Amino acid sequence: MNTPIRKLGVVASMLFCAVLVAASYIQVVQAPSLDARAGNSRVINDGYKKERGSILVDGKAIATSVKSDDKYVYQRQYSNGSLYAPVTGYNSIVYGNGGGIEGASDGVLSGTSDSLFYRRLADVVTGKKPAGANVELTINPKIQAAAAKALGNRRGAAVALDPKTGAVLAMVSSPTYDPSALASHDTTSVVNMWKQLNADSTQPMVNRTISGNLYPPGSTFKLVTTAAALESGKYTPESTLNGPATIRLPQTTHSLPNDNHLPCGDNDKTSLTHALEISCNTAYAELGMDLGQDKLAAQAKKFGFGQVVRLPMRVTPSSFPSDMNTPQTAMASIGQYDVRVTPLQIAMISATIANGGTQMEPHLVKNVVDSDLDVISSTDPKIMSKPISSDTAGSLKTMMEAVVNNGTGKLAAVDGYQVAGKTGTAQGDTSKAADLWFTGFAPANDPKIALALVLENGGDQGVETLAGEVAAPAAQQIFEAALR
Repeated sequence: MNTPIRKLGVVASMLFCAVLVAASYIQVVQAPSLDARAGNSRVINDGYKKERGSILVDGKAIATSVKSDDKYVYQRQYSNGSLYAPVTGYNSIVYGNGGGIEGASDGVLSGTSDSLFYRRLADVVTGKKPAGANVELTINPKIQAAAAKALGNRRGAAVALDPKTGAVLAMVSSPTYDPSALASHDTTSVVNMWKQLNADSTQPMVNRTISGNLYPPGSTFKLVTTAAALESGKYTPESTLNGPATIRLPQTTHSLPNDNHLPCGDNDKTSLTHALEISCNTAYAELGMDLGQDKLAAQAKKFGFGQVVRLPMRVTPSSFPSDMNTPQTAMASIGQYDVRVTPLQIAMISATIANGGTQMEPHLVKNVVDSDLDVISSTDPKIMSKPISSDTAGSLKTMMEAVVNNGTGKLAAVDGYQVAGKTGTAQGDTSKAADLWFTGFAPANDPKIALALVLENGGDQGVETLAGEVAAPAAQQIFEAALR
């Protein structure tokens, strides 16, 4: 064999090996990521050829697949779709699965999850038609409906937890959308609806409870500042603080006033309990500066700031700023400056206080069940951390009761039950009305529900509106549904 032929043979062999390696790499290594790629029409179409599992709330399907008279064989249907959209997300022949359980638990619903391997094997042996498993949620339908009614047409979010288990009892984001419009088999209408929803400035497809543009927490963050103060050993609920009508922020020409422009007590003095009760900005700003940013940041981290949580949907981590100067620390201590949170994070703080200082891992999936509703797997309550001592939690509980009994949260009270809470009026964008918050739990002596609720832009009530006037009564409606 002469040299040119030999070289050509080597090149041909190398090319063959390269093709073989590339094909093997795509088939073995890249296959899972290519299959999971949004808009992969082959995978999407194949998924519609077998029955997708249902999403269940209180034993009833809020998302289910029914036979269709077209090539897709099955079509997704949503019951009360707008109410549950933040929870279910969407199932689309054009855009795949996303926005909620449809995306986060797709492997279970489609039947492709590794956890269902032996079920699939049994189906092959018995000749049973392959199908996805059903996902049963922790949502309480009465509380979900009450939260949606409390928000009404106002932009905002509400989330409720069982403080003892971490189960998500309600998850509402407003405005919302109907995922049924994205489940249509008319691709033109689906594309048009997708464009319309994504072009909407109110962002109806964003689940505001766990993602999107995070909120400044306002005075609800005073719970974190109070926890840091009590945990430091330097303060008790009876400690005396300065509480003038206004203070000059160090190193600046700016002043920080109280919302009512009045001092928080006689001779400009107040107790830590009374400061929380009436949400005294000046007292908490001085308290935050005394504690310093390191103690505040450490306490926020213990409550879960900066940590990724999955419900199984991914929750955007809340954040507490670093490298602050003294006036920035003062503002951060009252939930302003660059502090940003999800409503779920604030609900978790209240739930931790309600649960004696133990923070439970939040979860949305209760059980995975088969077509006969036999349980395949369950979610057991899991301790996430212990951010505060039981003594600190007890003190905070009593202080939060005072907020509802005598302070800014009076309109959250429920006859016959003791409610513990905290309001927050958060001025993120100074060109708009403040975001209005309420967080708390009830009954205070044996908590069944902890919640956080936020209404954007003053709840459409005007720039002078405070949280106690709008957010507290909205929270009261949710407490009523849970307790009655």
